[in-house]
Amino acid sequence: MKDSQNLARKLDQLYERTCTKDFIADDPVQFPRRYTKREDIEIAAFLSATIAWGRRDMILRSSEKMFALMGSSPYNYIISGNYKNLKNKNVHRTFFEGDLKYFCRGLKHCYEKYGNLEKLFAVANDTSQDVWKGFYLFREEIAKANGGDYSIHIANPGAEGENGSACKKLNLALRWLVRKGPVDLNLWKSIKPSALYIPLDVHVARTARKLGLLERKSNDRKAVTALTCKLREFCPEDPVKYDFALFSAGVEGLLE
Repeated sequence: MKDSQNLARKLDQLYERTCTKDFIADDPVQFPRRYTKREDIEIAAFLSATIAWGRRDMILRSSEKMFALMGSSPYNYIISGNYKNLKNKNVHRTFFEGDLKYFCRGLKHCYEKYGNLEKLFAVANDTSQDVWKGFYLFREEIAKANGGDYSIHIANPGAEGENGSACKKLNLALRWLVRKGPVDLNLWKSIKPSALYIPLDVHVARTARKLGLLERKSNDRKAVTALTCKLREFCPEDPVKYDFALFSAGVEGLLE
């Protein structure tokens, strides 16, 4: 119990030190923060989170390239159908303009059907605060607009209890849109921070295992659920705040 309390205290200290406005300049969260219109913020959050893998400097360069294609308003770009002019040049690693066109086509459908993406998640959750249902519906609606084809860039959460994906990118987008604080945007009000799940990338997972917070070896949905449940013991109302702490734990020497 004492060791758990000490770890929670250290993670809280790391969170306070890391989750500052200075974090934004080197993180893709800066892209949704550039906009003021709800629809632009939502689109920028999901698209920049979608290509948030690999070196952070590469992610930022690729995001700059992607949003330059979309002009001053990603929402207007999508609704107007300008995405149809995209070819298939590379955007980021295995993400090409054809993949961006796929997302644009799907997002256009989602906005025409639901009005905004928060309402899509609200329909899926049906007051249950189950964000995994939102991920499932989002993936299905995007596929529906693309002839039923699924993209490798939208993870399959699977059903509850199944060995589904960790959905790191989708969980990251939700962290940005839901959480309060100097980094995240707190745009969405229908989902509580307590309902969020940790965006589990390889670095966060490795740190969590070294700290004894995660035993499961696979980086999948079950691992996300297990780690988030553990973090809820430290902060039930905002467990995902420890994403910042786990990110910086190795750098701060907590693992020594």
